[in-house]
Amino acid sequence: MGPRRAMVLDRRPGARVLDDVDLGAALEVCALDPVGSVLATARIEAARATRLGSAGGALWGYQHGGSLVAVCWAGANMVPVVPVEDPAVVSDALDAFATSAARQGRRCSSIVGPAPAVLGLWNRLRTVWPGVREVRHDQPSMVIDSAPSVAVDPQVRLSRPDEFDLVLPACIAMFTEEVGYSPASGPRGPYETRVRTLIDQGRSFVRMESGPGGAPRVTFKAELGAVAGGVAQVQGVWVEPERRGMRLSEHGMAAVVEATRDHVAPVVSLYVNDYNERAIAAYRAVGFRQVGSYATVLF
Repeated sequence: MGPRRAMVLDRRPGARVLDDVDLGAALEVCALDPVGSVLATARIEAARATRLGSAGGALWGYQHGGSLVAVCWAGANMVPVVPVEDPAVVSDALDAFATSAARQGRRCSSIVGPAPAVLGLWNRLRTVWPGVREVRHDQPSMVIDSAPSVAVDPQVRLSRPDEFDLVLPACIAMFTEEVGYSPASGPRGPYETRVRTLIDQGRSFVRMESGPGGAPRVTFKAELGAVAGGVAQVQGVWVEPERRGMRLSEHGMAAVVEATRDHVAPVVSLYVNDYNERAIAAYRAVGFRQVGSYATVLF
């Protein structure tokens, strides 16, 4: 975003801050792209249950022709949802969201969602939001809405609350390997609380094996990080390094897909870094197909 873009944003009104009465219309916008919008939809559905004031973020909206056509969740993560075909309307919506974001200042740790919206928003913000660590421009968005194509791993199951102390180190290892720093912040920290919550909600899957001395250890894990709008997004897929190359991810993911489609949502989705060819091949073997692309801006 050069000086001209910055001046354009300075003259534009920001997005409208939505209220509880707008949540139904916001969900209708998200329903136009249920896979791409699942992260925002999950936050909006939670806000509808508890009211926006206690949802941990704000919801911005952009109207065109008297109707809400785009929304943006602005919380710990910023998630733009712009399911519009008209390029001019898309541009205006992103201008409005960028103006609001610039005025507010950066409060999020990432911008994530469908690549065109995320990268368009970031192009408008990159000169006013310093400190970016990495931009992941192309993360294939993949889905499966049928039975997996490979046999399920019968040892993959839901994590139990009493296994938290075993699951947490695997989650921290995955996050550190993926993002580049440890998310650990103490027994009652936000990351630890999220891991415990996912276990309690029945959204954490593990395969346990005996480690050295017979102590149990996690060798495969995955979570349903977002569930909304008939879509369950799998996050945090991880295989213990010593067990990689043994197809644990394929058969483990098959088990996650089967259990999720039976009990949680008919469509299972995920997004993966484009350079992770081994993971993409494993997901394709399970039956996932690419339907779009996500992007992530990490701060």
